[in-house]
Amino acid sequence: MHFLLFSKVIMETKDILQKVRKIEIKTRRLSDHIFSGEYHTSFKGKGMSFAEVRQYQYGDDIRAIDWNVTARYSEPFVKVFEEERELTLMLMVDVSGSQDFGSSSDFKRDIVTEIAATLAFSATTNNDKIGLILFSDQIELFVPPKKGKSHILRIIRELIQFQPKSNRTNIGQAFEYLSKVMKKKAIVFVLSDFMTKDYDRILRIAAKRHDITGIKVYDAREKELNNIGYVLMQDAESAEALYVNAGDEQVRKAYREHFEEYDTYFRNTFNRSGAGIIRTRTDESYVKKLLAYFKAR
Repeated sequence: MHFLLFSKVIMETKDILQKVRKIEIKTRRLSDHIFSGEYHTSFKGKGMSFAEVRQYQYGDDIRAIDWNVTARYSEPFVKVFEEERELTLMLMVDVSGSQDFGSSSDFKRDIVTEIAATLAFSATTNNDKIGLILFSDQIELFVPPKKGKSHILRIIRELIQFQPKSNRTNIGQAFEYLSKVMKKKAIVFVLSDFMTKDYDRILRIAAKRHDITGIKVYDAREKELNNIGYVLMQDAESAEALYVNAGDEQVRKAYREHFEEYDTYFRNTFNRSGAGIIRTRTDESYVKKLLAYFKAR
């Protein structure tokens, strides 16, 4: 009996490590070759600090000439400055029940994990700190910001294996928690399907301090219901189940309007607060969406 339990634990651990490694290889490649530079350009540091003095080269800005050193050596020298970064990236990830949905090859949770890992590796390439908040209708887990590859791998591990206590969602509460634990400005990415409301006030407050971007990950079947007759549907967050006549045009219209209501709220609320927006379906290339967003900044 003990041997069987031990074997099961070993297999589960091995499976998790394989998933972590697979995601690391894919997302690190994206980060190294595509995103790290775009990330660096999009999110600037605190300012510029003096680094060194070197001889003047053709094309240098004459305003950077150090006249004292130039007079001493009788040839032009310029001051060289470097960017002061020391930025903090906070990943706020929705782990409620609705994330375990997908009509294609990937669940929403899978895409969210890949996007979060790509952003984390891009941040660590630029020597920034990375923190994690997992939320449902409560704060499920807080991982304080740190640097380093081992820290990123821990974050990926949590994204893969974490089992939330609740299936429901409360984004407003997550923003309130962010404001409590992050007193200094941070780059914040919120990954969710945003199928909830009532977070406009607290988002406006949080966006005054932090650079916030909402990444909405959704499935095509959440927006459009196929004409397939009667089908049993279950709410992933409340567990309520009922039969729905998908062959009824009015039912499909109501289904579509329900999605658009929350989507419009998400877009309007983030726009009014001055926060950024990325929207991607599970069957789309999130790589293109991220790149377009970074370039637009």
